[in-house]
Amino acid sequence: MIPLQDPMAILVYLIAIIGLIYYLNSKSEFSGLFKYLPTVIWIYFLPMFSTTLGILPESSVLYDWIKTYLLPPALILLLLSSNFPALKKLGSKAILIMFIATISVVIGGIVSFTIFASWLPYNSWKGLGALSGSWIGGSANMVAVGSSIGTPDDLFGIMIIVDTIVGYGWMGIVIFFSAYQERIDRWNGVETSLIENINIQMSDIDSKRRPIRFIDLITILSIGMIGGYYSLKIGEWIPDLGRIVTSFGWTIIIVSILGIILSLTPLSDLENVGASHIGNFFLYLLLATIGAKANLTSIIYAPVFLLVGICWIAVHAVILFMGGRLLKVPMFLIATSSQANIGGVVSAPIIATVYQKSLAPVGLLMGVLGNIIGIYFGLLTAWALSWISNYY
Repeated sequence: MIPLQDPMAILVYLIAIIGLIYYLNSKSEFSGLFKYLPTVIWIYFLPMFSTTLGILPESSVLYDWIKTYLLPPALILLLLSSNFPALKKLGSKAILIMFIATISVVIGGIVSFTIFASWLPYNSWKGLGALSGSWIGGSANMVAVGSSIGTPDDLFGIMIIVDTIVGYGWMGIVIFFSAYQERIDRWNGVETSLIENINIQMSDIDSKRRPIRFIDLITILSIGMIGGYYSLKIGEWIPDLGRIVTSFGWTIIIVSILGIILSLTPLSDLENVGASHIGNFFLYLLLATIGAKANLTSIIYAPVFLLVGICWIAVHAVILFMGGRLLKVPMFLIATSSQANIGGVVSAPIIATVYQKSLAPVGLLMGVLGNIIGIYFGLLTAWALSWISNYY
């Protein structure tokens, strides 16, 4: 079979794959298909299989174009939802335990890589650096950090496997502990008034979603594309700093700062008409192109990386629980802060609801906080792993 060569034909094919995946995901009869293998897995691996079968080419100008010109606007649009006034309402203990959860992910990555580095392939730190982005805020940060440090496409696929198996496995354990939260809270000496206060603070946070208008769509695209383009050009002017902060790495940092700044302006209202949906669409297109460029042969290293992931999560859990016990933080916040890092904005509200049915907004806000800081702490983790790799 001769692979598709026309960039437009490849783009149409990738959009069709993403559309099919989300169509099937919306149907109840296919719920089992996505229960343990989320959409991000299918968006990555279906293009990979398409390349293996000779439908898609391994390289195309389209792939590089999407990474260069769609990832920056995607990050800007995703960060427009950063709701700092609402984040303040979480209280000091909630924000502090969130940062402990983040730091524990960084430490977990360093410890696990140090233990297993001699069994891992060359440049494996780039894959684990990308994984650290995912485990501090979600898949958007994974793509951002991975693109910044030049994570090989086939190694990226292994990280998605680790993220899914270990990450969702940890989510199951966190859900299991929800049945014992009152017992754990008593053992930690937690004051029940803390949960009550958070409930009161969250009571006035409501949804302001409204139908999208044409002017909204034009504004979203204009902000994303213009901001992304000029961030890219500014990044090209700034000198590289080693293997971590390349010109594209600077672009990622610049667009993340720009997205946060714009979230403090009235433009943040664009999230109420779906700015993040457009950002996610750009992100999924990039993820699909990464899959199309990947090589299945690297999957043989997956078992070792799974061990790294298990060790990583174990270190994260120990540090987080110790911090929660020291600060007398409710198990609800410990669990939610963990999932806000490991799972991001998608699964953190689920965990919050499992522990406290009325506090799903807490999970959402913690997930947003993870999304904000994930790029920076992901790059920090990647730098540390890069430094350690010099000794192996």
